[in-house]
Amino acid sequence: MRNQPKYNFFKNTSYAVNGLKDLIQTETSFKIELFLTVVLLPVIFLVDVTLTHKILMFLTLLGMLLAETINSAIERVVDLVTLEHHEMAGRAKDVGSSIVFISIFAFCITWAIILIEYVTH
Repeated sequence: MRNQPKYNFFKNTSYAVNGLKDLIQTETSFKIELFLTVVLLPVIFLVDVTLTHKILMFLTLLGMLLAETINSAIERVVDLVTLEHHEMAGRAKDVGSSIVFISIFAFCITWAIILIEYVTH
């Protein structure tokens, strides 16, 4: 039996907002990526590229935030289970970090290709 209350849109939204607040208050990496997102979001509207490119730029920005959120959740669950060094705990945290790394790589490559094309045309 799952320990889960009946679905309620407003309660679930408040849980999500609480999680977001906690990320902003406690996770330096998330704060940096959120700042980067806020700074770069206007660029998407300023560059004269196709709608598809704008969507790709937006999704890769959002992807970094999503990846950092997933990584933070993994780290917290691992820390809840054990604060002692354990090989599997370390591997789980490393996999979480790789999610962030891959998302940042995708962001950099996508933005570089699109902006180079924009600048050269």
